[in-house]
Amino acid sequence: MRAGWRKVEREGGGMQSRDIRDLFAQSPIIAAVKSEELLQKALESDCMMVFVLYGTICTIDSIVDALKGRGKIAIVHTDLIAGLGGKDPVSIDYIRQHTRADGIISTKQSMVRRAKELGLIAGERTFMIDSMAFSTITQHLTSCKPDFLEIMPGVVTAIIQEIHDMADVPLVAGGLIRDKADILRALNGGACAISTTKSELWSL
Repeated sequence: MRAGWRKVEREGGGMQSRDIRDLFAQSPIIAAVKSEELLQKALESDCMMVFVLYGTICTIDSIVDALKGRGKIAIVHTDLIAGLGGKDPVSIDYIRQHTRADGIISTKQSMVRRAKELGLIAGERTFMIDSMAFSTITQHLTSCKPDFLEIMPGVVTAIIQEIHDMADVPLVAGGLIRDKADILRALNGGACAISTTKSELWSL
């Protein structure tokens, strides 16, 4: 599946939620890397998908190449890439044209929409900081239709369950995941996968 994943996505003009659910079912722990040290650990891990949370416009291609060289699915958090973190969706065109990334994740709906138009895996990250943030979830999902929704922090299991019950979109729990118990609570609460920078949890 890894070898054909990129070809399927690029030729198909986007991703079906069923496909991403199947991927998460195979590998529900996503390695999130924010440094070269974590990148090296992710390369040696069994995690199929990696969220790239660091880099610059000058280095992101080599970071992605390293991941693709190990058969990983590389998802770039464009908001966190120096030189690409603005509001102009052209940054997604840059990722599409100048890297081998399989997809992106962003808090900006315009970026998610552009990624879908370009046939990239498109994830939206949202922070559940108050009731207002929760109330806008349905609007966001209707507006940009992400391939998956990452909910931060990932330990708000009651909220994850509510979103799971009302929205037909794969959910990823991320942030403040501390141990195996947190992972199980998130997955049992309705998340399809979890993302974490804690490398000791990648092998669970």
